[in-house]
Amino acid sequence: MMSSQDFQRRGLSPTIAGRYWSVPEAQLLPTARTTIHVPTGIRRRTFSPWSLKGSFALRLFLHPIWVSCILLGCLSSIGRCADLHRFDFEGHGMGTTFRCILFAANRVQADQAMDACYQRFHELAAMLTDYEPTSELLELCNPEKGYPRSVSDSLFKVLKRSCEIAESTDGAFDPTCGHLSQLWRRAYRRHALPDDSERLRALERTDWRRVTFHEDRQSVSLAPETRLDLGGIAKGFAADECLGVLRKSGFPRAVIQIGGDTAVGDPPPNAQGWPIALKPNRSQDQSDSEITISARNCGVSTSGDHYQHAMIAGRRYSHIVSTTHHGLGLENRITCSVMASDCTTSDGLATALCVLEPERRQAFIDRHPDLQVWVTSDDVP
Repeated sequence: MMSSQDFQRRGLSPTIAGRYWSVPEAQLLPTARTTIHVPTGIRRRTFSPWSLKGSFALRLFLHPIWVSCILLGCLSSIGRCADLHRFDFEGHGMGTTFRCILFAANRVQADQAMDACYQRFHELAAMLTDYEPTSELLELCNPEKGYPRSVSDSLFKVLKRSCEIAESTDGAFDPTCGHLSQLWRRAYRRHALPDDSERLRALERTDWRRVTFHEDRQSVSLAPETRLDLGGIAKGFAADECLGVLRKSGFPRAVIQIGGDTAVGDPPPNAQGWPIALKPNRSQDQSDSEITISARNCGVSTSGDHYQHAMIAGRRYSHIVSTTHHGLGLENRITCSVMASDCTTSDGLATALCVLEPERRQAFIDRHPDLQVWVTSDDVP
């Protein structure tokens, strides 16, 4: 089992740069001012807590002794933040780079937390891969043991969330795309498009409704010849789970990045949030400038064809496969970043919004005002 001792440790390194993400400490944003608006029709009232008309409870609360206790508590909290130090870790898994920044009192605490965190990452990587026949994911696809099949809590959770996202996006994200993924990987290796009959057959077997959940038994049934592929959501789920391990260990001020997916915890000491730089797709008609956002307690994911694409028969194809139309890799240049309540959601939606046509994509965004979405594409002016 790989532990944090196998990581490249960089101590108080000032930056950590990822595929879509960078966190320069110099860019930590100041605390924002909060404005309280009084609704129309509600009268503003001002009074002195020490006046006879003031509340007795408030006068008691603001007694100098209590004020001193409150100030001491605040100073103690500030002192605890000042005692925290930044620790950076880096490793590999799920075919990409795993990165973590956390704030802890000392190196020993940070190492112990990362040992538990990376062990969880290793477990999920082995469980959710569709490259190893013995993974729990592919064991579920094997019909020989019959259905319904009991599965682990983690697989049930991520597969259920996958189908929920598939339903909400009309199949633009689909966890049953395993046969299409297999065909497209072979096309990548051979630099040749898959046979039409094979492609259409794979499309017929791609439908999230082929998965049935049995909540009472935490079990799953699959329709015949269904093959699962969680590559569009597994990294975001793993990032959430790893951040959860750090939180339970007492280290909420942390971020986990797995490839283009970032699970964001509490902000660094004396900062409003983690600054995250989103890199747009690079094409002749678009600038290279970064978009920097501030994030806390959420998930941020970027999906697109900038790093993974192939030229086949003189045409450029993305590694993202259209599960709702032709079953081939996307041909339009697109990068989509999503900020959501958690990284599992942002990961799945970033993929789905790349697949959706512009009108349907915009309609989905309009129906979900809780999301923040950034799209750079040939079909977006």
